[in-house]
Amino acid sequence: MSLTQKRWILLAIGCLINLCAGSIYAWSVFAAPLAERLAAITQTTLTAADLATAFSLANGLSPIPMILGGYFNDKLGPRRVIMMGGALIGLGLVLSGLAQSVQTLILVYGIFYGLGLGLTYGCVISNAVKFFPDRRGLIGGLTTAVYGACSVIIPPIANVLIANVGISQTMIIIGIAFAVIIVTGGFLSERCPDNFRPEGWTPKETQVIATRNYTWSEMLKTRTFYLMIALLMCGATAGMMMFAQAATIAREQMGFTAAAAATVVSLLAFFNMSGRLVAGYLSDIMGRLNTLGLALVFSAAGLFTLSAVSAGDQLLFIAAFCALGIAFGAFLGVFPGFTADAFGTAFNSVNYGIMFCGFSAAGIIGPNIMRVMPDYTSAYLCALAITAAGFIFFAALKLFNKKQ
Repeated sequence: MSLTQKRWILLAIGCLINLCAGSIYAWSVFAAPLAERLAAITQTTLTAADLATAFSLANGLSPIPMILGGYFNDKLGPRRVIMMGGALIGLGLVLSGLAQSVQTLILVYGIFYGLGLGLTYGCVISNAVKFFPDRRGLIGGLTTAVYGACSVIIPPIANVLIANVGISQTMIIIGIAFAVIIVTGGFLSERCPDNFRPEGWTPKETQVIATRNYTWSEMLKTRTFYLMIALLMCGATAGMMMFAQAATIAREQMGFTAAAAATVVSLLAFFNMSGRLVAGYLSDIMGRLNTLGLALVFSAAGLFTLSAVSAGDQLLFIAAFCALGIAFGAFLGVFPGFTADAFGTAFNSVNYGIMFCGFSAAGIIGPNIMRVMPDYTSAYLCALAITAAGFIFFAALKLFNKKQ
Protein backbone atom coordinates (compact mmCIF):
# COMPACT_ATOMS: atom_id res chain seq x y z
CA MET A 1 0.00 0.00 0.00
CA SER A 2 1.41 3.37 -1.02
CA LEU A 3 1.71 6.18 1.51
CA THR A 4 -0.83 8.16 -0.54
CA GLN A 5 -3.36 5.42 0.26
CA LYS A 6 -2.17 4.60 3.79
CA ARG A 7 -2.49 8.23 4.91
CA TRP A 8 -6.29 7.79 5.00
CA ILE A 9 -5.96 4.99 7.56
CA LEU A 10 -3.59 7.15 9.60
CA LEU A 11 -6.11 10.00 9.37
CA ALA A 12 -8.88 7.75 10.76
CA ILE A 13 -6.62 6.81 13.68
CA GLY A 14 -5.85 10.47 14.33
CA CYS A 15 -9.55 11.37 14.29
CA LEU A 16 -10.31 8.65 16.86
CA ILE A 17 -7.51 10.00 19.08
CA ASN A 18 -8.83 13.56 18.84
CA LEU A 19 -12.37 12.38 19.56
CA CYS A 20 -11.13 11.03 22.91
CA ALA A 21 -8.98 14.10 23.60
CA GLY A 22 -12.05 16.29 23.11
CA SER A 23 -13.49 14.89 26.36
CA ILE A 24 -12.51 18.20 27.93
CA TYR A 25 -15.80 19.46 26.46
CA ALA A 26 -17.59 16.98 28.74
CA TRP A 27 -16.34 18.86 31.80
CA SER A 28 -19.76 20.40 32.44
CA VAL A 29 -21.16 16.87 32.84
CA PHE A 30 -18.47 15.88 35.34
CA ALA A 31 -18.30 19.13 37.31
CA ALA A 32 -21.58 19.00 39.29
CA PRO A 33 -21.26 15.32 40.39
CA LEU A 34 -17.61 15.89 41.30
CA ALA A 35 -18.61 18.91 43.39
CA GLU A 36 -21.25 16.83 45.20
CA ARG A 37 -18.72 14.07 45.89
CA LEU A 38 -16.07 16.46 47.23
CA ALA A 39 -18.67 18.35 49.28
CA ALA A 40 -19.59 15.09 51.00
CA ILE A 41 -15.92 14.27 51.63
CA THR A 42 -14.89 17.71 52.89
CA GLN A 43 -18.17 18.51 54.62
CA THR A 44 -18.37 21.88 52.85
CA THR A 45 -20.74 23.45 50.36
CA LEU A 46 -19.41 23.19 46.81
CA THR A 47 -20.84 23.87 43.38
CA ALA A 48 -19.62 23.23 39.85
CA ALA A 49 -18.41 26.84 39.72
CA ASP A 50 -15.97 26.12 42.56
CA LEU A 51 -14.22 23.57 40.34
CA ALA A 52 -14.03 25.80 37.26
CA THR A 53 -10.33 26.51 37.89
CA ALA A 54 -9.52 22.91 36.93
CA PHE A 55 -11.12 23.42 33.51
CA SER A 56 -9.47 26.82 33.04
CA LEU A 57 -6.05 25.45 34.01
CA ALA A 58 -6.34 22.51 31.59
CA ASN A 59 -7.27 24.91 28.77
CA GLY A 60 -4.71 27.53 29.70
CA LEU A 61 -1.82 25.08 29.79
CA SER A 62 -2.51 23.62 26.35
CA PRO A 63 -0.26 25.93 24.26
CA ILE A 64 2.80 24.97 26.36
CA PRO A 65 2.66 21.20 25.74
CA MET A 66 1.52 21.87 22.17
CA ILE A 67 4.78 23.72 21.54
CA LEU A 68 6.91 21.25 23.52
CA GLY A 69 5.20 18.22 22.00
CA GLY A 70 5.43 19.86 18.59
CA TYR A 71 9.21 20.04 18.93
CA PHE A 72 9.48 16.32 19.64
CA ASN A 73 6.89 15.53 16.96
CA ASP A 74 8.92 17.39 14.34
CA LYS A 75 12.12 15.68 15.51
CA LEU A 76 10.97 12.16 16.40
CA GLY A 77 7.51 11.73 14.92
CA PRO A 78 4.08 11.50 16.56
CA ARG A 79 4.18 8.03 18.12
CA ARG A 80 5.89 8.79 21.43
CA VAL A 81 4.27 12.19 21.81
CA ILE A 82 0.72 10.88 21.39
CA MET A 83 1.37 7.86 23.62
CA MET A 84 2.66 10.14 26.38
CA GLY A 85 -0.31 12.48 25.89
CA GLY A 86 -2.77 9.58 26.10
CA ALA A 87 -1.19 8.30 29.31
CA LEU A 88 -1.44 11.77 30.89
CA ILE A 89 -5.07 12.24 29.79
CA GLY A 90 -6.02 8.88 31.30
CA LEU A 91 -4.06 9.58 34.48
CA GLY A 92 -5.69 13.00 34.85
CA LEU A 93 -9.20 11.54 34.57
CA VAL A 94 -8.54 8.59 36.89
CA LEU A 95 -6.92 10.74 39.57
CA SER A 96 -9.78 13.24 39.26
CA GLY A 97 -12.18 10.45 40.15
CA LEU A 98 -10.06 9.59 43.19
CA ALA A 99 -9.36 13.16 44.36
CA GLN A 100 -10.20 13.89 48.00
CA SER A 101 -10.07 17.71 47.84
CA VAL A 102 -10.77 20.57 45.47
CA GLN A 103 -7.08 21.49 45.38
CA THR A 104 -6.08 17.96 44.39
CA LEU A 105 -8.74 17.85 41.69
CA ILE A 106 -7.56 21.17 40.23
CA LEU A 107 -3.97 19.95 40.12
CA VAL A 108 -4.53 16.47 38.69
CA TYR A 109 -7.11 17.51 36.11
CA GLY A 110 -5.64 20.89 35.27
CA ILE A 111 -2.02 19.74 35.02
CA PHE A 112 -2.06 16.06 34.01
CA TYR A 113 -5.07 16.28 31.72
CA GLY A 114 -4.08 19.72 30.40
CA LEU A 115 -0.55 18.57 29.53
CA GLY A 116 -1.84 15.40 27.90
CA LEU A 117 -4.43 17.33 25.91
CA GLY A 118 -1.86 19.78 24.54
CA LEU A 119 0.56 17.01 23.55
CA THR A 120 -2.12 14.95 21.82
CA TYR A 121 -4.28 17.58 20.10
CA GLY A 122 -1.49 19.57 18.49
CA CYS A 123 0.44 16.51 17.39
CA VAL A 124 -2.54 14.82 15.70
CA ILE A 125 -3.56 17.92 13.76
CA SER A 126 -0.06 18.87 12.67
CA ASN A 127 0.83 15.37 11.53
CA ALA A 128 -2.45 15.02 9.63
CA VAL A 129 -2.02 18.22 7.62
CA LYS A 130 1.51 17.13 6.71
CA PHE A 131 0.10 14.01 5.05
CA PHE A 132 -2.49 16.03 3.11
CA PRO A 133 -0.87 19.04 1.41
CA ASP A 134 -3.59 18.64 -1.24
CA ARG A 135 -6.42 18.90 1.33
CA ARG A 136 -4.97 20.81 4.27
CA GLY A 137 -8.12 22.80 4.85
CA LEU A 138 -10.42 19.79 4.84
CA ILE A 139 -8.09 17.75 7.08
CA GLY A 140 -7.58 20.62 9.53
CA GLY A 141 -11.34 21.07 9.65
CA LEU A 142 -12.02 17.35 10.07
CA THR A 143 -9.48 16.74 12.85
CA THR A 144 -10.67 19.76 14.82
CA ALA A 145 -14.33 18.90 14.16
CA VAL A 146 -14.08 15.40 15.65
CA TYR A 147 -12.37 16.98 18.66
CA GLY A 148 -15.45 19.16 19.10
CA ALA A 149 -17.79 16.22 18.39
CA CYS A 150 -16.89 14.80 21.77
CA SER A 151 -19.17 17.45 23.29
CA VAL A 152 -22.08 15.64 21.63
CA ILE A 153 -21.00 12.00 22.04
CA ILE A 154 -19.48 11.77 25.52
CA PRO A 155 -22.06 13.58 27.75
CA PRO A 156 -24.90 11.06 27.27
CA ILE A 157 -22.51 8.14 27.83
CA ALA A 158 -21.08 9.81 30.92
CA ASN A 159 -24.56 10.55 32.29
CA VAL A 160 -25.54 6.87 32.01
CA LEU A 161 -22.35 5.78 33.76
CA ILE A 162 -22.73 8.37 36.52
CA ALA A 163 -26.30 7.25 37.17
CA ASN A 164 -25.26 3.59 37.42
CA VAL A 165 -21.80 3.51 38.99
CA GLY A 166 -21.23 7.04 40.36
CA ILE A 167 -18.90 9.83 39.34
CA SER A 168 -15.71 8.31 40.78
CA GLN A 169 -16.01 5.03 38.88
CA THR A 170 -17.14 6.92 35.77
CA MET A 171 -13.97 9.01 35.73
CA ILE A 172 -11.86 5.89 36.22
CA ILE A 173 -13.63 3.94 33.47
CA ILE A 174 -13.47 6.79 30.95
CA GLY A 175 -9.87 7.58 31.89
CA ILE A 176 -8.69 4.01 31.36
CA ALA A 177 -10.69 3.64 28.13
CA PHE A 178 -9.32 6.86 26.66
CA ALA A 179 -5.77 6.06 27.73
CA VAL A 180 -5.96 2.67 26.00
CA ILE A 181 -7.46 4.13 22.80
CA ILE A 182 -5.07 7.09 22.56
CA VAL A 183 -1.92 5.12 23.48
CA THR A 184 -2.83 2.39 20.98
CA GLY A 185 -3.61 5.01 18.33
CA GLY A 186 -0.29 6.69 19.04
CA PHE A 187 1.56 3.39 18.64
CA LEU A 188 -0.08 2.92 15.22
CA SER A 189 0.68 6.49 14.09
CA GLU A 190 3.51 7.22 11.68
CA ARG A 191 5.69 10.20 10.97
CA CYS A 192 5.07 11.97 7.68
CA PRO A 193 8.20 12.15 5.48
CA ASP A 194 9.61 15.63 4.97
CA ASN A 195 8.13 17.47 1.96
CA PHE A 196 5.68 14.65 1.28
CA ARG A 197 3.50 15.10 -1.80
CA PRO A 198 0.76 12.63 -2.79
CA GLU A 199 1.02 10.99 -6.17
CA GLY A 200 -0.11 13.19 -9.06
CA TRP A 201 -0.76 16.35 -7.01
CA THR A 202 0.15 19.92 -7.94
CA PRO A 203 -0.86 22.98 -5.87
CA LYS A 204 -3.88 25.04 -6.98
CA GLU A 205 -3.63 28.74 -7.71
CA THR A 206 -5.66 29.52 -4.57
CA GLN A 207 -3.09 27.80 -2.34
CA VAL A 208 -0.26 30.04 -1.14
CA ILE A 209 2.44 27.47 -0.35
CA ALA A 210 5.55 28.40 1.62
CA THR A 211 8.67 28.49 -0.52
CA ARG A 212 10.68 27.03 2.37
CA ASN A 213 10.26 25.61 5.87
CA TYR A 214 10.51 28.19 8.65
CA THR A 215 11.74 27.33 12.13
CA TRP A 216 9.81 28.90 15.00
CA SER A 217 12.47 31.58 15.45
CA GLU A 218 12.42 32.41 11.74
CA MET A 219 8.62 32.51 11.78
CA LEU A 220 8.65 35.02 14.64
CA LYS A 221 10.78 37.35 12.52
CA THR A 222 8.17 37.58 9.76
CA ARG A 223 5.42 40.17 9.42
CA THR A 224 3.05 37.43 8.28
CA PHE A 225 3.13 35.67 11.65
CA TYR A 226 2.01 38.72 13.62
CA LEU A 227 -0.76 39.51 11.15
CA MET A 228 -1.96 35.89 11.28
CA ILE A 229 -1.94 35.53 15.08
CA ALA A 230 -3.73 38.88 15.42
CA LEU A 231 -6.32 37.73 12.88
CA LEU A 232 -6.84 34.49 14.81
CA MET A 233 -7.29 36.34 18.09
CA CYS A 234 -9.79 38.81 16.59
CA GLY A 235 -11.69 36.06 14.79
CA ALA A 236 -11.99 33.74 17.81
CA THR A 237 -12.82 36.31 20.50
CA ALA A 238 -16.56 36.54 19.76
CA GLY A 239 -16.95 32.76 19.79
CA MET A 240 -15.11 32.39 23.09
CA MET A 241 -17.30 35.11 24.57
CA MET A 242 -20.48 33.32 23.50
CA PHE A 243 -19.40 29.82 24.54
CA ALA A 244 -18.60 31.08 28.03
CA GLN A 245 -22.12 32.46 28.64
CA ALA A 246 -24.39 30.96 25.96
CA ALA A 247 -27.05 29.42 28.22
CA THR A 248 -27.14 32.45 30.52
CA ILE A 249 -27.51 34.85 27.58
CA ALA A 250 -30.37 32.82 26.11
CA ARG A 251 -32.24 32.88 29.42
CA GLU A 252 -31.60 36.47 30.45
CA GLN A 253 -31.68 38.30 27.12
CA MET A 254 -34.45 36.33 25.43
CA GLY A 255 -36.32 34.76 28.34
CA PHE A 256 -35.71 31.18 27.18
CA THR A 257 -36.46 28.34 29.56
CA ALA A 258 -33.54 26.25 30.84
CA ALA A 259 -34.41 23.50 28.36
CA ALA A 260 -34.63 25.93 25.43
CA ALA A 261 -31.35 27.56 26.48
CA ALA A 262 -29.69 24.13 26.50
CA THR A 263 -30.94 23.63 22.94
CA VAL A 264 -29.36 26.94 21.92
CA VAL A 265 -26.05 25.79 23.41
CA SER A 266 -26.30 22.52 21.48
CA LEU A 267 -26.96 24.45 18.26
CA LEU A 268 -23.92 26.63 18.93
CA ALA A 269 -21.79 23.51 19.43
CA PHE A 270 -23.23 21.86 16.30
CA PHE A 271 -22.56 24.84 14.05
CA ASN A 272 -19.11 25.21 15.61
CA MET A 273 -18.30 21.65 14.50
CA SER A 274 -19.94 22.17 11.11
CA GLY A 275 -18.02 25.41 10.61
CA ARG A 276 -14.70 23.65 11.14
CA LEU A 277 -15.45 21.01 8.55
CA VAL A 278 -17.20 23.15 5.93
CA ALA A 279 -14.75 26.05 6.17
CA GLY A 280 -11.82 23.65 5.97
CA TYR A 281 -13.25 22.15 2.79
CA LEU A 282 -14.04 25.57 1.29
CA SER A 283 -10.55 26.84 2.07
CA ASP A 284 -9.09 24.21 -0.26
CA ILE A 285 -11.26 25.62 -3.05
CA MET A 286 -11.42 29.38 -2.47
CA GLY A 287 -8.25 29.85 -0.40
CA ARG A 288 -7.57 29.99 3.34
CA LEU A 289 -7.60 33.77 3.65
CA ASN A 290 -10.77 34.23 1.60
CA THR A 291 -12.53 31.68 3.81
CA LEU A 292 -11.41 33.47 6.97
CA GLY A 293 -12.66 36.77 5.53
CA LEU A 294 -16.06 35.16 5.01
CA ALA A 295 -15.97 33.90 8.61
CA LEU A 296 -15.37 37.46 9.82
CA VAL A 297 -18.49 38.54 7.91
CA PHE A 298 -20.53 35.81 9.65
CA SER A 299 -19.15 36.86 13.04
CA ALA A 300 -19.84 40.56 12.49
CA ALA A 301 -23.37 39.82 11.24
CA GLY A 302 -24.08 37.61 14.25
CA LEU A 303 -22.84 40.17 16.76
CA PHE A 304 -24.71 43.04 15.13
CA THR A 305 -27.91 41.00 15.09
CA LEU A 306 -27.54 40.09 18.77
CA SER A 307 -27.08 43.76 19.66
CA ALA A 308 -30.30 44.69 17.86
CA VAL A 309 -32.75 41.85 18.61
CA SER A 310 -35.66 42.25 20.98
CA ALA A 311 -37.22 39.61 23.22
CA GLY A 312 -39.65 38.55 20.49
CA ASP A 313 -37.00 37.97 17.81
CA GLN A 314 -36.15 34.44 18.89
CA LEU A 315 -35.46 33.10 15.40
CA LEU A 316 -33.10 35.98 14.65
CA PHE A 317 -31.39 35.37 17.97
CA ILE A 318 -30.87 31.69 17.16
CA ALA A 319 -29.68 32.53 13.63
CA ALA A 320 -27.11 34.93 15.10
CA PHE A 321 -25.85 32.21 17.45
CA CYS A 322 -25.52 29.80 14.53
CA ALA A 323 -23.56 32.39 12.51
CA LEU A 324 -21.17 32.91 15.42
CA GLY A 325 -20.73 29.15 15.81
CA ILE A 326 -19.86 28.79 12.13
CA ALA A 327 -17.38 31.68 12.27
CA PHE A 328 -15.67 30.38 15.40
CA GLY A 329 -15.39 26.88 13.95
CA ALA A 330 -14.01 28.26 10.69
CA PHE A 331 -11.03 29.86 12.40
CA LEU A 332 -10.17 26.69 14.30
CA GLY A 333 -10.63 24.53 11.22
CA VAL A 334 -8.68 26.65 8.73
CA PHE A 335 -5.70 27.81 10.79
CA PRO A 336 -3.80 24.49 10.97
CA GLY A 337 -3.58 24.37 7.18
CA PHE A 338 -3.10 28.14 6.94
CA THR A 339 -0.06 27.93 9.23
CA ALA A 340 1.42 25.03 7.24
CA ASP A 341 0.87 26.91 3.96
CA ALA A 342 2.56 30.04 5.27
CA PHE A 343 5.55 28.53 7.06
CA GLY A 344 6.01 25.02 5.68
CA THR A 345 5.37 21.61 7.20
CA ALA A 346 8.79 20.56 8.52
CA PHE A 347 8.39 22.54 11.76
CA ASN A 348 4.64 22.97 11.68
CA SER A 349 3.98 21.25 15.02
CA VAL A 350 5.92 23.91 16.93
CA ASN A 351 4.79 26.73 14.66
CA TYR A 352 1.10 25.89 15.04
CA GLY A 353 1.54 25.55 18.80
CA ILE A 354 2.88 29.10 18.91
CA MET A 355 0.15 30.33 16.56
CA PHE A 356 -2.43 28.71 18.85
CA CYS A 357 -1.52 31.29 21.49
CA GLY A 358 -3.76 33.66 19.52
CA PHE A 359 -6.67 31.39 20.30
CA SER A 360 -5.64 31.24 23.96
CA ALA A 361 -5.59 35.03 24.06
CA ALA A 362 -9.13 35.04 22.65
CA GLY A 363 -10.09 32.63 25.42
CA ILE A 364 -9.01 35.22 27.97
CA ILE A 365 -10.39 38.30 26.22
CA GLY A 366 -13.78 36.93 25.13
CA PRO A 367 -15.19 35.79 28.50
CA ASN A 368 -13.82 38.89 30.22
CA ILE A 369 -15.65 41.19 27.79
CA MET A 370 -18.90 39.68 29.01
CA ARG A 371 -17.79 40.04 32.62
CA VAL A 372 -16.71 43.69 32.58
CA MET A 373 -19.29 45.20 30.23
CA PRO A 374 -22.41 46.70 31.88
CA ASP A 375 -24.88 44.86 29.61
CA TYR A 376 -25.10 42.40 26.74
CA THR A 377 -25.42 45.05 24.04
CA SER A 378 -22.19 46.71 25.14
CA ALA A 379 -20.44 43.34 25.16
CA TYR A 380 -21.63 42.56 21.63
CA LEU A 381 -20.50 45.94 20.32
CA CYS A 382 -17.10 45.55 21.99
CA ALA A 383 -16.67 42.12 20.39
CA LEU A 384 -17.86 43.62 17.08
CA ALA A 385 -15.09 46.23 17.31
CA ILE A 386 -12.51 43.46 17.79
CA THR A 387 -13.99 41.58 14.83
CA ALA A 388 -13.75 44.78 12.77
CA ALA A 389 -10.06 44.96 13.68
CA GLY A 390 -9.81 41.47 12.24
CA PHE A 391 -10.80 42.88 8.84
CA ILE A 392 -7.78 45.19 9.04
CA PHE A 393 -5.41 42.26 9.58
CA PHE A 394 -7.23 40.32 6.86
CA ALA A 395 -6.72 43.18 4.39
CA ALA A 396 -3.07 43.56 5.40
CA LEU A 397 -2.44 39.86 4.77
CA LYS A 398 -4.19 40.11 1.41
CA LEU A 399 -1.99 43.04 0.41
CA PHE A 400 1.17 41.38 1.71
CA ASN A 401 0.43 38.13 -0.17
CA LYS A 402 -0.11 40.06 -3.41
CA LYS A 403 3.26 41.77 -3.03
CA GLN A 404 4.93 38.42 -2.46
